[in-house]
Amino acid sequence: MSTPDLTTTLLSCQSPDPTVRTQAEAALASAEQNNLADFFVALANELSAEGKDLTVRQLAGLHFKNLLVAKDEAIQAEKHNKWKALPTEKRAVIKSTVIGAIRSPVQIARHTAAQACAEIATIELPFKEWPEFLTTLMENVTGSANDDGIKISSLECLGFTCERIALSLDAPEIAPDVTDLMLTTIVDGIQADRPDPIRFAAATALRNSLAFTRKNFENENERNMIMKTICEATQSSDAKVRGAAYECISQIAFQYYDKLQSYMQTLFELTFATIRSDEESVALNAIEFWSTLAEEEMELIDMALEFQETGQPVPPEQTCVGYVKAALGLLCPLLMETLTKQDEDADVDDDVWNLSMSGATCLTLVANTVEDDIVPAVMPFVQEHIKSENWRYREAATMAFSSILEGPGADAIGPYVNQSIPVLLAALSDQNDLVKDTTAWTIGRICDLHVRSIPEETFPTLVNGLAGKLLNETPRVSSQACFGIHNLAAAFSNDNTAETAGTNALTTYMPQLLQTLLQVVDRSDASESNLRICAFEAISVLIQNSAPDVKHVLLQLLPAIIDRLAQSFNMPVLTNEDKEQKEGVQGLLCGLIQVIATKTTKEDIMQHCDLIMTNFLQVLQSKNATCHEEALSACSSIASSLEGDFVKYMGALQPFLMNGLRNFEAYQVCTVAVGLVGDISRAIEGAMQPFCDEIMSALIEALQNSALHRSVKPPVLSCFGDIAMAIGASYEPYLQLSLMMLLQAAQTQAPDDDDDLIDYVNMLREGILEAYTGIIQGLKDGNRTELLLPYIDAIMSFLEMVQKTRKNDYDNEVLSKAVGLIGDIASSLGVHVKTQINQPYVMQLLQEGHATGDVAIIETCQWANSVVGQILAC
Repeated sequence: MSTPDLTTTLLSCQSPDPTVRTQAEAALASAEQNNLADFFVALANELSAEGKDLTVRQLAGLHFKNLLVAKDEAIQAEKHNKWKALPTEKRAVIKSTVIGAIRSPVQIARHTAAQACAEIATIELPFKEWPEFLTTLMENVTGSANDDGIKISSLECLGFTCERIALSLDAPEIAPDVTDLMLTTIVDGIQADRPDPIRFAAATALRNSLAFTRKNFENENERNMIMKTICEATQSSDAKVRGAAYECISQIAFQYYDKLQSYMQTLFELTFATIRSDEESVALNAIEFWSTLAEEEMELIDMALEFQETGQPVPPEQTCVGYVKAALGLLCPLLMETLTKQDEDADVDDDVWNLSMSGATCLTLVANTVEDDIVPAVMPFVQEHIKSENWRYREAATMAFSSILEGPGADAIGPYVNQSIPVLLAALSDQNDLVKDTTAWTIGRICDLHVRSIPEETFPTLVNGLAGKLLNETPRVSSQACFGIHNLAAAFSNDNTAETAGTNALTTYMPQLLQTLLQVVDRSDASESNLRICAFEAISVLIQNSAPDVKHVLLQLLPAIIDRLAQSFNMPVLTNEDKEQKEGVQGLLCGLIQVIATKTTKEDIMQHCDLIMTNFLQVLQSKNATCHEEALSACSSIASSLEGDFVKYMGALQPFLMNGLRNFEAYQVCTVAVGLVGDISRAIEGAMQPFCDEIMSALIEALQNSALHRSVKPPVLSCFGDIAMAIGASYEPYLQLSLMMLLQAAQTQAPDDDDDLIDYVNMLREGILEAYTGIIQGLKDGNRTELLLPYIDAIMSFLEMVQKTRKNDYDNEVLSKAVGLIGDIASSLGVHVKTQINQPYVMQLLQEGHATGDVAIIETCQWANSVVGQILAC
């Protein structure tokens, strides 16, 4: 593409005319496909051309950057590989041109060139390519003759590069000489005699570089120099520089906790002075240092407990020094002082972070770190000020109390919780909205964390107090009241007495609460402060934890919910916000129908199911809807309730089910659709057969799709077993291909040091074992187990691998399912598998199952042992 054409095309991409814009975007895509190297050259020339239209230069630089960047890891790798495949001489020309543009006299051109350069450096620096990059930037920063703007853009480029490399998961470790040169350049820019804009750019770059400078931090002299430079920057006259310096300090606390000891006294003094008296933006970053420190110490304390359980000593670099506990006496009063600096005009929906919010968050983390020790440090302040005449102190005391509820144990905090309920219930009627809001939030936290400490005699007052704040308060206060009711209802989730007694403490209040919460949903301001969603969620949890004696209330509620879902299709949609609200309401209503279905019987809901499914299908007809996941999930509950009678809906549901199974981009929807296939298979059994060709095809596509989120694949494998169990001998057409997929999945292994991958392989193996079990049982029911004989050796090899590669932290579910599969193979194939069953690893798996001490696993082992014993005795 020639330069004049490129100029015109880049400008046309900004055209308000969609036709012009589409044609221009197609032209750029064509240039990229036809000759990528020349296209990069043309964009670099456009970016670096002084005197050109500034908009064109910026667009060229941004398009250059976007040719190398993608959010998706696979696409990102593909773009990087295309760059690496360009001829070396062409790359050299492009790099020279782009890095030269950092010296442009035009600020926007310099800034855009810095972004484009950083993307190239992200690809090449980890492989020690482009040595000119750092030497050029260092010359730009340290050269006395260079304009300050050039120095700033060069430091920005370093910062962008460090940030991008830190995010690159598969990049090699940066060579020490590269990090040395980076740090030398950055530290030069942050020196006290540099202008503030240069210091700010350097401090930002330093924060981004800290992820891969451990070698430098291991060197005491270098570490001292870096820390001295950062601490000096906290004293800059410019707030942006001070704030960036504290960001560096927080990052150091995160990355290099084990190196802090020599600097803690200084950091203590600096951060405390800043929190007390500096501008809010800087004070927030100083508080963040203590939040980060608390998070690190929490993690180290947890790790120490793990080492203790295994009898291992704690490595020195992973020892918790206890800085937070040591500072508690001075830190807590300082944080509680920040709680009194509320912004009464702040809109909670704007999510604006302020000093009191930051202080409360930090206090919560401190409480979780020091646990019981937080109580004597905070409760005197709470008791002194919770009834203060000054609303700021009343709210601060209440927030302080809510902030420490999670850390200490019930013995330490429980008595205060017990005493607080009457005070908090009275405060729900406070004159100040912020006090009421925080009070409702605190009650919700108590219901969540310390419900057993609530005096039984105050339960009616508590429920009625929260219910009384649902309709006539501001959305934020009502939302917190919903939160409190939600948590109060959730406290009954493990109430085993409800089924035997037929009732629980919620029963008396259920009709009133459900009716009032539905009125909340209809409030004209329900879209504010997440109120509508909070109300729906409270209704859902109330229903889930309701006792049998309120079933009649739920059956009265069901037609009203169905009607609301039907009415939702008439909601006007004029904006994207309207569309999101409509789909959100539909999803929540589907969820309510789902939970009611789980609390009732087939006979209870049968008469409503035609209308329910008609509405679900209408929800599923909407394009690009966010509520498909909820509608499909709700269909699962109806299928489970109706069992074989659900088949009447399959013809209409099948197209939407297939859309869900093939919705690989929205993998959560795909996962729910896979689960629905399993539920329907169990419900309608053999009647599933006519629908299986399409379904199995979609499941195979899912397994073969490399871009599909890996979490979907274990349930897909398990689904093979559900289908086979349902259709028995009719599974034969799918047997060979599904077993091949299972054998391929069985090869997946996890390295010992990758916990995430270990967990994934664990789930994958559960899915494989469930699939094998279902297929064997299905073919056994259909009297076609001989079809499995050619595959038995491969299945047994998988069981052997499971036994040999099991790790101590593997879920017992894998072991349980492996033992169950052994029993199924033995009972289904008998003497045909005598040789395969008579192997040491089989006996080892059975012994390991017995050794778990888990009653259910032991019972499975005993059954499998008896079946295996019978075969071996033949």
